[in-house]
Amino acid sequence: MAQALARYTNGNAHIIICGRNQAAAEAVIGSFPKPIVQDGAEKPVHEFVHCDATLMKNVGATVKDLLARLPKLNYLVLSPGIMVFRGRDETEEGIDKKLAVHYYARWKFINDLLPLLRKAKDAGQDAKVFSVLGAGKGGDIDLDDLGLKKNFSLMNAGLAAPTYNDLMMEAFFAQNPDMAFTHAYPGMVRTPLAMPSQPILRPVRMLMYGIMYPFTVAPDECAEFMLHALFNGENGAFRRGSKGEDIGKTRYFGSEEARKKLWDHTVEATLY
Repeated sequence: MAQALARYTNGNAHIIICGRNQAAAEAVIGSFPKPIVQDGAEKPVHEFVHCDATLMKNVGATVKDLLARLPKLNYLVLSPGIMVFRGRDETEEGIDKKLAVHYYARWKFINDLLPLLRKAKDAGQDAKVFSVLGAGKGGDIDLDDLGLKKNFSLMNAGLAAPTYNDLMMEAFFAQNPDMAFTHAYPGMVRTPLAMPSQPILRPVRMLMYGIMYPFTVAPDECAEFMLHALFNGENGAFRRGSKGEDIGKTRYFGSEEARKKLWDHTVEATLY
């Protein structure tokens, strides 16, 4: 999505990639078009900011830095993720790592960066938030076990996080009705995440790739759909499918009670 945005703006946008892998980010940034800077104009900045989003204190530190030096923020795109097959793996803050990156860190980034989004909106510009996870892929959540400390399983975590994201976007929109908050499902994308990297498994890598190919899309193709979903819709809480389409309330498991309870729980869980 960063590459697509850079291409459509001819490199003339301040783009920040935030994550753990500086080398990967710099490779992406290196692919951006080089902007043509007019005499006297500032050169657009393309930069990497390090943040391990499994810890809320790291998110807080990153946000503090951004608040101190950015005049505004037009688009906040959230896609931190992890794929592991072990059980509950708590951080030092008492949050499971999978739920930390799939929900809690996203909530904290949005909540704490709202002042910058507000500055963009008040200047008459776009202010939009986009969370890439699993719209339409969630399930019922236990309001007495938010965070899954009692009944954690990979399935429960996989069903809870998308529903948490739905409720998160609705709650933020209720407080900011002049902004757009979108939760999207990207579908199956051909990235290294789903492919084995261990040497012993390399012989089956191409076989797996061939089997999965008809059911997956290339990263740049997915990015086009997701960028369309980001820009499509002025104000509201949206749920989008793998082609950027509005999926409405398909497989929706939210309620007003769930939104309030999840909000209160999240505020307490992310106080770092």
